[in-house]
Amino acid sequence: MAARRSSRILKPLLYTAGAGVTSGAILYTAYRPRDIPGLEAAAVPPPTYGEGGVFRPPKFPRIKSRDEQIADLKRSMGTVVLSMDKLGSGINTWFGRSSTPATEDAGDGPYDLLIIGGGATGSGIALDAVTRGLKVALVERDDFSSGTSSKSTKLVHGGVRYLEKAVWNLDYSQYALVVEALRERRYFLDTAPHLSSWLPIMIPIDKWWKVPYFWAGTKMYDFLAGSENIESSYFLTKSKALDAFPMLKKKGLFGALVYYDGAHNDSRMNVSLAMTAALYGATVVNHLEVIALERDASGKLYGARAKNCILELNGKQAQEFTIKARGIINATGPFTDSIRKLDDPSVEEIVAPSSGVHVILPGFYSPANMGLIDPSTSDGRVIFFLPWQGNTIAGTTDTPTSIMKNPVAGEDEIEWILKEIRRYLQPEINVRRGDVLAAWSGIRPLVRDPKASKTEGLVRNHLVTTSPSGLITCSGGKWTTYRQMAEETVDEAIKEFGLTTAPSVNVPRVSGTEVEDEAPLDGTCQTHRVRLIGAHGYSKTLFINLIQHYGIETEIAKYLCAAYGDRAWTVAALSAPTGKRFPVRGKRISPLYPFIDGEVRYCVRHEYAQTATDVVARRMRLAFLNAQASLEALPTVIDLMSEELHWDAKRKEREWKDAVAFLGSMGLPKGKLTLTRKDVESGRVGKYADEEYQLYARHDKPDETLECEPKYPKGYNPVRGPGLGANK
Repeated sequence: MAARRSSRILKPLLYTAGAGVTSGAILYTAYRPRDIPGLEAAAVPPPTYGEGGVFRPPKFPRIKSRDEQIADLKRSMGTVVLSMDKLGSGINTWFGRSSTPATEDAGDGPYDLLIIGGGATGSGIALDAVTRGLKVALVERDDFSSGTSSKSTKLVHGGVRYLEKAVWNLDYSQYALVVEALRERRYFLDTAPHLSSWLPIMIPIDKWWKVPYFWAGTKMYDFLAGSENIESSYFLTKSKALDAFPMLKKKGLFGALVYYDGAHNDSRMNVSLAMTAALYGATVVNHLEVIALERDASGKLYGARAKNCILELNGKQAQEFTIKARGIINATGPFTDSIRKLDDPSVEEIVAPSSGVHVILPGFYSPANMGLIDPSTSDGRVIFFLPWQGNTIAGTTDTPTSIMKNPVAGEDEIEWILKEIRRYLQPEINVRRGDVLAAWSGIRPLVRDPKASKTEGLVRNHLVTTSPSGLITCSGGKWTTYRQMAEETVDEAIKEFGLTTAPSVNVPRVSGTEVEDEAPLDGTCQTHRVRLIGAHGYSKTLFINLIQHYGIETEIAKYLCAAYGDRAWTVAALSAPTGKRFPVRGKRISPLYPFIDGEVRYCVRHEYAQTATDVVARRMRLAFLNAQASLEALPTVIDLMSEELHWDAKRKEREWKDAVAFLGSMGLPKGKLTLTRKDVESGRVGKYADEEYQLYARHDKPDETLECEPKYPKGYNPVRGPGLGANK
């Protein structure tokens, strides 16, 4: 009896204890302390005032100038010259004449790898290879991130829609892509915390029975991220969803699920990758076009012939020269097949280009810290609606297209995006075509495996292939997985070309202080730990130090720290004094955005910016945020660059025409493409009778008289009015 009585008491206690432990474990998992990238203290503390009150800013290591890099490329044929010298020396000895032995310059000799293409993939490959101790060169026909890499959705994500496809289609390749991307997402945020951040994204739900479906999907997304996950997804009731995203349509809304992904500044990330590779010793040059591939008698590639495109912009003839390398890698995105055909004109094309259109709307269309995804648009595609750089980005489409340098967003695609936005915003919010500040089309380089049968479809992940002549091609993939793509490509190159990696010596102090990077550069791939330029001294409070020392506006200081990290110290130092009590430094390029003059000087001197488009599109991002504001800022940008690069009047005129033509691909109204610099400087852009001009009540007067306005009729002088004794 006693045993039975104790059993009746113990069982409920055990059940209660088990339920308590389980609940506690769930609560701890949901609310445990998180190691969120970007919130930790900077690896390098901010500079302080030393003895005698002297300010000691960081002494960042110098990167070779673009001209020095081109000189290094030309010296890559030094071994050939050296062998001829040795041959001459042998002949002289044969005929009894002595000769001084030739000495080989440390920079001479072929490169281990020549990478063609300066987008995310090419720059990532360069950084991976150089940090393994290889001798690396990278050349880009246009500018870093001038193609697809600057025209993304600005997300660092695993891809919730790929996960859905993987489950419903039982597609393991889609599943593997999601798992890989979720792992790379964390590396992305750790190595560049100033350029990337976590972003909550809302999924609106209109029916109660859809909640379990989306809840299960977002929780599986969290689970696949494993220890690399940061925040867990959660459900919001209708009222909470509207509180977080007030613009949402109330009618038909049941609630929402929120999950987390990353967001980033894509082209600045790309430029930072290239500059970090250059700092570690890679020869990196933009605006240098490869026009032919060189091969030896056995048909194997040993180099490429190239020319400096900037000389042609200056009205000079660009002489061709050869870059010698043991291996060549093709990482040219949508232009992959053009390089493959330089190798073999008969090769079958593998790129199936797809157009992804995005539009930029004013910031009032979305909350500053919450994105939105519509998983079921009218035609089944997915559309994102995200805050970015103070504005709102919406996209994307997915339609077949042809390959061109600067594709233009089609009006039908823009209207489709706006139509989808109207479906989930409140009806009183008038989504107007004139609110589109910028619109662009990025070419997504979907690829088909050349070894697969023709009946097989396109792949969403990347491919690394090698031609009989030794050309390695890395194609496909997406921004989030650039690092993994680079690692696999370098692994293939080491095996294909018999390269030997080695520990790096004389590693630069990227931080500008005695603090070294934590990545041990021992000859293995360490790019998951190599922090990019600007990351070491970055913290969420760095902008305060910048304001306190240089007297920069708060908005500008926050932006500079987010765009340049600890290099914001250099940008601020290069900014001209305003002559005002406050702000002390930093003259705005555009009154609407926090871009300043010091950025132009910094980008020319330290980031190889060579054209006005390089600055307004891929360094500052103004062209992506507001095409008309970019047009208005062009005269200032061109004048500042002219001072740095010593342009003559013809070059400045060409810069104007080229930049305006580029802005045409960014959504600048056609009527403004013919405006001259004089028109812009005279203010004609703001007075042009286009759709945007007619959006606002520019000439309406107040309905009521303001307190500060005069209460006397026009022409009446109250001092000399009738009836005043003083006037008699």
